[in-house]
Amino acid sequence: MKVSQILDLIDSGDIALPEFQRGYVWNRDQVRSLFASLYRGYPVGGFMTWNTRAESATARGGPVRVDGTVKLLLDGQQRATTLYGVIRGQPPEFFEGNKDTFTGLYFNLDDEVFEFFAKTKMQGNPAWVDVSRLMSTGLGGVMANCQRLSAGDNGRFNTYVSRANQLEQIKNRDVHLEEVTGADKTIDVVVDIFNRVNSGGTKLSKGDLALAKIGASWPGARQAMNVELDRWERAGYDFSLDWLLRGINAVVTGEALFTALADVPVTRIETALGQVTRYVDGWLNRASSRLGLDHDRVLVSRFALLVLARFVHLNDGRPPTAAEQDRLLAWFVYAGLWGRYAGSTETVLAQDLKAVDRAGVDGLMENLRGMRGDLSVRPEDFAGNSLGARFYPALYLLTRTHGSRDLGDGSALNAHMLGRLNTLQVHHIFPKARLYAAGRGFSRGEVNALANFCFLTQDTNLRISDRLPRDYLPEVAERLPGALESQWIPTDPALWELDRYRDFLAERRVMLAHSLDAFLRGLASADHPADLGSVGSTWDTSAPSTAGGARIVESDLDARTQEIDALVDWMVEQGCAPPEQDSEVVDPDSGAVLCVAEAFWRNGLQEGIGQPVVLELDLDGLDMAAFEGLGYQLFTSCAGLREFVERRRQV
Repeated sequence: MKVSQILDLIDSGDIALPEFQRGYVWNRDQVRSLFASLYRGYPVGGFMTWNTRAESATARGGPVRVDGTVKLLLDGQQRATTLYGVIRGQPPEFFEGNKDTFTGLYFNLDDEVFEFFAKTKMQGNPAWVDVSRLMSTGLGGVMANCQRLSAGDNGRFNTYVSRANQLEQIKNRDVHLEEVTGADKTIDVVVDIFNRVNSGGTKLSKGDLALAKIGASWPGARQAMNVELDRWERAGYDFSLDWLLRGINAVVTGEALFTALADVPVTRIETALGQVTRYVDGWLNRASSRLGLDHDRVLVSRFALLVLARFVHLNDGRPPTAAEQDRLLAWFVYAGLWGRYAGSTETVLAQDLKAVDRAGVDGLMENLRGMRGDLSVRPEDFAGNSLGARFYPALYLLTRTHGSRDLGDGSALNAHMLGRLNTLQVHHIFPKARLYAAGRGFSRGEVNALANFCFLTQDTNLRISDRLPRDYLPEVAERLPGALESQWIPTDPALWELDRYRDFLAERRVMLAHSLDAFLRGLASADHPADLGSVGSTWDTSAPSTAGGARIVESDLDARTQEIDALVDWMVEQGCAPPEQDSEVVDPDSGAVLCVAEAFWRNGLQEGIGQPVVLELDLDGLDMAAFEGLGYQLFTSCAGLREFVERRRQV
């Protein structure tokens, strides 16, 4: 079958994309490579479709538009979408992704190379022709280019025309189309075929399979769920489709395994979607108002939210009592701090769902103690470093709930800050640059220790800048009595000296641990602390408001962090997925923390394609064999990762 016939079948609706397929994930280099291979006559692979009854099929982009049989694309989605997007000049109906990836592809008649439009390089240069325009207008649209380039030389003119014709004839290239047919080809069988033929591409998760089955009876399921995910994203929370589907499963069945949804009527699943979103909204608002945890980075445990949703559902959708809320919030924080869901998430979720069904919050606490024993918070728990450390949210929580005051104007940094103060900034009490320059061998982990972090308003952070504690803390102590104590900053001036930095960290860890331990014990026992600042007390199931949250400003970044950020920006420009930064990387089986990575592509450099990629620049104590054993690609320098991406672009 010819490429043009494939595109015609897409136009007519005879070829569609099955609901379980994910969106378009190719980058520009892959688009260029495909067209370069087609132009040179190289093999590019074939296509595979699942031929099934149109009336029972569920496809992306809307209802199936044909009668009888429809061909659902199993293998070759990325190639088919790319061919359609470039040749037709617009994406197909089933498209979901970034159309800029294949928009503006140009071909050089002199060098016979493909590149994307660059104004300064291509505008007014007849050697560059718009591939989409050529495909739509034919050779007539480039004859003027050929004439200008040849300058009356008939031989050169014919060469250019031949090259343009060779490019246009890509539409008539023969490609193999393999068809999967037969009444025995159930959705389970087809998904298994999909995963086998896509051994190097995007794998379907258990959630994708479950959603595929749901979509057979509820075609709008994916879209309805994405609406809620988009709403949460606008509010500052990054949840996945798989996570939301697990929430629906938890509410409806009380189980973690998606197989439990097999016999659940679709109407019940539709109802459960609304229930889950209300329950999660209620807990997000409660975590924000009661704990100050108001954005994604400090949301200690996403999966614990699903257990909390199950609790509300078991209570017939009624809000828990104030005492129950506090005990459940204590469990929520403990679960995040102790990495309850860091390892085998499905197994742990199943345990906690059974526990909440059996004994409510008592059952959940019992599971935690069985995992950890003593739930006490100790100074060493605050020994982590970077914004990706598990106890970073704990520092933020304390700041937002315990009457912490800004070191500039003394304003309260509570959970109800408004206007320009709503966004806090991370401040290094001992400036990073001064620590590195001190010549005392402070490691990056020591410089970026949690115990060296506090939160300030933007104005104060800028005013302090890189002053040493011995210079600015005496001013704060004199002008704002109690402000240092409110931020758990030791008041002994001897600890404000550079040569006592490690002693400062040790003392502040003691202070932070004592305060957090007392707070969580109070919540867990429903023996509420007398003074929690201005935290709210009402249950609110409205949509969460857009978050403020803490961030690092450019002036606070060291040279290495700027190098990492520049690398990430460049990689995204090359078509790589945005990574998680300052992210905890754990062993998925044991839950053991392997590192807090500078950047982590959990699902591959392109979403769902390839193995996980980790950028970790601190080699001290790094177990490289552990990453290799897990199938993770580990890079220990920005240059090494950049070189790797460059090599991929040339393939």
